[in-house]
Amino acid sequence: MDSIAIQGGAQLFGDIPVSGAKNSAIKLMAASILTDQPLLLTNMPRLADTRFLGQLLRQFGIEVTERDGADGQESLFHAKDLTSTFAPYDLVRQMRASFNVLGPLLARTGEAKVSLPGGCTIGARPVDLHLQALTALGAEIELDEGYVTARAPKGLNGAEIEFPFVSVGATEHALLAAVLAEGTTVLRRAAREPEIGDLAHCLTAMGARIEGIDTDVLTITGVSSLNGTTWSVIPDRIEMGSYAVAAAMAGGEVRLTKARAELIGSLTDKMVEAGVEVSPTADGVLIKRDPKQRLKAVDVETAIYPGFATDLQAQFMALMTTAEGVSTVRETIFENRFMHVPELARLGADIAVHAGEAHVTGVEVLHGAQVMATDLRASMCLVIAGLVAEGETTVGRVYHLDRGFERLEEKLGACGADIRRIKGTGDEH
Repeated sequence: MDSIAIQGGAQLFGDIPVSGAKNSAIKLMAASILTDQPLLLTNMPRLADTRFLGQLLRQFGIEVTERDGADGQESLFHAKDLTSTFAPYDLVRQMRASFNVLGPLLARTGEAKVSLPGGCTIGARPVDLHLQALTALGAEIELDEGYVTARAPKGLNGAEIEFPFVSVGATEHALLAAVLAEGTTVLRRAAREPEIGDLAHCLTAMGARIEGIDTDVLTITGVSSLNGTTWSVIPDRIEMGSYAVAAAMAGGEVRLTKARAELIGSLTDKMVEAGVEVSPTADGVLIKRDPKQRLKAVDVETAIYPGFATDLQAQFMALMTTAEGVSTVRETIFENRFMHVPELARLGADIAVHAGEAHVTGVEVLHGAQVMATDLRASMCLVIAGLVAEGETTVGRVYHLDRGFERLEEKLGACGADIRRIKGTGDEH
């Protein structure tokens, strides 16, 4: 398997263009199932996850065309005729979010058989809420040998659905199914992430009737069919935040372009508190820091949007490893999301974990070492730490990174980072 080597100590200067949001793109791709007309998505990221879902859509008979457009990468999806409604385990297991094809298939065709997704290293993420929402909409659901078979021979019907807790995946899944259900559906305690708003606005452009977008109550009035449209994927706020932290860690001056500063306000507020200069620009945000000035330790607690994103927790912890003082990082969203801590310790970080809290005592210097990525965000946190670690840091298992960060070495290297990919030999050890 590939690894990434970083020689620490280089400051970063230049521009980093932010890609389209992975977490929005994959749900927008699922929305293509809902119409027999073409859906053109622009500002599309080219990632392992979007490739996996593209393979699954082709399994259903959907035409998928990737191409370069006037404003960057774009993908055209045309589900004129669905030749299959079966999503096999071998495809679904590669990416949990692909389970969200179940609702659109059911809404359009009245039936679907989709594999349950595999396990997740950062904690249990069951699909119970997804299935409960679809059942409320009138689906008949059976679980057998790791597959969900769903039927709605007379179509789905609107329903009042109150989620017991906020779930991004369940909100998106219910929304994707409800737009073609007969009658009105109300989703209460809906998640409010920007990616959900992006999906809802795209569905509206396709002819869906959705009220309450960006609030925790979504009201969907079902329509009989949707049309195609052209839609630009919003900037990836996790990529944006990750590069903002990388620039703060290394020091220098980096402009994040094709970005929206308001999407990472909860992060940049904490960065400013720590001593980083953050300034909005016309098309993004500017990050500045003099590496001679040591950052101050600050506490963070993850929360549902618009709170501090759990997907930026590991990256921010890396930033705190060399800050002056002791910071507390509290994780409230996922259990097991401190698996990057032992790897940061290999670089010399001083971190103690107690239940859902990590106490980070800043050290003056990190030292390069061989480390292993455990998940997507942990991978990025190790790259960030490697930017300042003395000597060389080698991050293994970077297939995690390839799931969510497009052209990472190219983007950081263009700003002066000494970073390179080492091609694997097939032995992950």
